[in-house]
This record gives sequence, structure tokens and C-alpha cells, in this order.
Amino acid sequence: MKELYLKYKEVIMYLIFGVLTTVVNIVVYFVMADTSMMHIHYMISNVTAWFLSVLFAYITNRKYVFESKSQNILKEIISFFGSRLATGAMDMVFMWLFVEFNILPGFIAKVISNVFVIVANYILSKLVVFKGE
Repeated sequence: MKELYLKYKEVIMYLIFGVLTTVVNIVVYFVMADTSMMHIHYMISNVTAWFLSVLFAYITNRKYVFESKSQNILKEIISFFGSRLATGAMDMVFMWLFVEFNILPGFIAKVISNVFVIVANYILSKLVVFKGE
């Protein structure tokens, strides 16, 4: 069992923190957009949820997933946020299409969108952001 963990540690850690990042994203969205206290427009809620989840993801991906030792943190952060902007745009388009045209409720659209975003984020992180120097 330990051998399997060590062999797939990066993927396992990415999945764990990916789930936690998704939870941050969905909870922030839900609290802002769907609770009676706030009821903020779904697009503003989505942008806020995206930003906070990307910040959480950068910290956990750098430290626990890819164990980055890069001294060029500014370049790494810019690269990370840049790649997340691309997947964030994908998320925004998905949300706009499915919510604006009443195809899916906002919460369901958000969950489905996050599946695609997680996969794209791993690929970009692995091949672009934390590729090592």
C-alpha cells in the first residue's frame, strides 16, 4: 500500500487538495449567491469564489502537491494565476451558458463545471507552472 501511495503521491495529493479547493469554490459561491443573507449576482459570486479558491490552490499545490522549491516565486505565482485565469474563463463561460439560458440551476452548473476545471488545472500545473527548473 505504501508503494502505491509513493508512486501516485502527487496525483493523490492533487485530488485531495483539488477536492478541498472545489469545496472552497462551491461554498463561497453558495454562501454569496444562494443564501438569503447575501444573494449576490451569480457572476460576482463566481468571480469571488474563483479568486479565493485559486489562492488556496496555489498555497497547497506549491507546498503539498508539487513540493516546489523554486526561488522564483513571483514567476510561479504569475504562471499559476495565469493558468487559472484560463480555466476561470472556461468556468465563467460554462456558468453563463448554463445559468443564463436556464439549462441548469447555478449550483448544479457550478459542480459540473468544477470537474472540467480540476482536470485542466492539473494538466496546466504539471506541464506549465510546477514543471521544475
